[in-house]
Amino acid sequence: MAVTSRPPAPPGPPRPSGRGGAGGRVGRGLTLLRSPIVLLGAVTALVLAVLVVAPLAGLVATTLRPDGLTAWGDVVASPLSRNLFYEPLTNSLVIGFATAAGSMLLGGGLAWLVVMTDVRFKKTIGLLAAIPFALPSFALALAWETVFRNDRIGGRVGLLHGMGLDIPDWLAWGALPISATLIAHYYSLTFVLVAAALAGVKGDLLEAGEVAGASRARVAVSIALPVVMPALVSSALLAFAEGVSNFASPALLGLPVRYQTLSTRLYGSISTGQVERGYVLSLLLIAVAAIVLFLSTRLVGGRRSYATITGKGGRRRTLELGRYRPAATGVALTAVALTTVLPAAVLLLSSFARRTNSFTDGFTLHFWTGASDPAFAQGQRGVLRNPQVIEAAATTVLLGLAVAAAATVLGLAVGYVVTRLRGAPLVTQALTLLSFLPFLIPGIALGAAFIAQFGRPIGPLPALYGTFAILVIAGAAYTLPFAAQSGRTSVGQISGELEESAVMAGAGMTRRLGRIVVPLAARGLLAGGVLVFVKMVRDLSLVVLLVTPATPLLSVVTYRYASEGFAQFANAITVIIAAISVGATVLARRLQGAAQPWVER
Repeated sequence: MAVTSRPPAPPGPPRPSGRGGAGGRVGRGLTLLRSPIVLLGAVTALVLAVLVVAPLAGLVATTLRPDGLTAWGDVVASPLSRNLFYEPLTNSLVIGFATAAGSMLLGGGLAWLVVMTDVRFKKTIGLLAAIPFALPSFALALAWETVFRNDRIGGRVGLLHGMGLDIPDWLAWGALPISATLIAHYYSLTFVLVAAALAGVKGDLLEAGEVAGASRARVAVSIALPVVMPALVSSALLAFAEGVSNFASPALLGLPVRYQTLSTRLYGSISTGQVERGYVLSLLLIAVAAIVLFLSTRLVGGRRSYATITGKGGRRRTLELGRYRPAATGVALTAVALTTVLPAAVLLLSSFARRTNSFTDGFTLHFWTGASDPAFAQGQRGVLRNPQVIEAAATTVLLGLAVAAAATVLGLAVGYVVTRLRGAPLVTQALTLLSFLPFLIPGIALGAAFIAQFGRPIGPLPALYGTFAILVIAGAAYTLPFAAQSGRTSVGQISGELEESAVMAGAGMTRRLGRIVVPLAARGLLAGGVLVFVKMVRDLSLVVLLVTPATPLLSVVTYRYASEGFAQFANAITVIIAAISVGATVLARRLQGAAQPWVER
């Protein structure tokens, strides 16, 4: 079985006879339209248009009605604009820049140490650095609150304040803790991308620089850094976009002190009945994210020469740290411990604490397995005996599986058409654009778009708001870019020669898909499906506006527990979500056969 990076074109529609001209073009067009691949592409594009374009169109249409036009004026040009838009926008940009810079420095620095130097414990550092992105973003926010919360807003205080330490407001609430928790979450993405890019720098390139008289450190910076610049810039700007649009951390660490971002202001507007203002803020948030990703594409695309620097084999050589090796190892281990090990330990221990955020008053299993007791948490039962939590867990897993299945099927269709269809650029370009478009839409804005489009009856179709169906549809749209990329990669690795042989034996497209493409691409598709499952299990931004009491989800239940002051319950459920997410992520890596590229073999 031949596998190539650019497989030959699969069997397409037969060429019509004739010398060409207008008649030949018409004939070729009619033949192309009868092609099963073109039909599959057209149907897939229609489905994606319903999932992505229709909600956005509904969102825009709603804001162009009289109430919507009034909302535009209120948000951007009224005495309320400062509180509704400009101040939240400023806060979002501050957090976005801080998240991008911190992720680039921490993730890129750790990747450099692990791949390019002889730092010790590479496997341990690499594993721990890759975990935070698989965790819910609110896990780190809850851990921060458990440790640093002060008495500014009354109620429970954190561990440090409970020990008598005076925690300033800037450390407990607002921009710094939000940025710190988002950096600890998103640096993992930078680490993985930069480490993979650095792993491609072979020894012959470094040797060439040394032969020219450059020092080992200068060679590493002059040769390796340009190679990873696209990955570094892309991950930093994606971290910026995520920081701007994140909801969980600003809601937990900002809303209690009225520190608003665009995402929290959007949520507050819709949840309080100011729907049109929320929709306007959704469009503005989409615009900010789109500008950021556009700049990312331009910056990376403008440096194409970086991608041409490659090696042709040779064992990778590392920079010897010498007497700095112990210090570098200590810094790297401390960084991953503070972002992975310590938050996990804090969340787990605090879920057993008898008194909120205190490890000195004893521990109990009540918040996990206890029965209803008026002396504990207003009579709330432990999470493993709470019917609401159990129902939310079942709904969460079912939603993850349903979205993973739907997204995988869509991803397979997109991947097959894009890699196999020739002669219909409009179809392939439409699929590529539609499958990428959700990257431009922050989760909470996409949730608002689905409410605007499907929150009311459409002809004979009933309103979907409050149903499980809208969660599955929105989830499939939200995770489409990941599923489509998995489909393109998996199908693209299968040589078209196999299908050519099947066509000669009389097999149609459906049979080729079932007998050749799906079995050979199953490993990659399944790994992509697991990643989609993980994203849905840990996500809060998309579902926070769509969930109702009839469709409880673990992430939303966790947020509500945390908002109401039940920290032990919130932390216990977060531990459950983290265990599911990390376990599924490990499974996905094994299915992909993903070895750590920075570890020498």
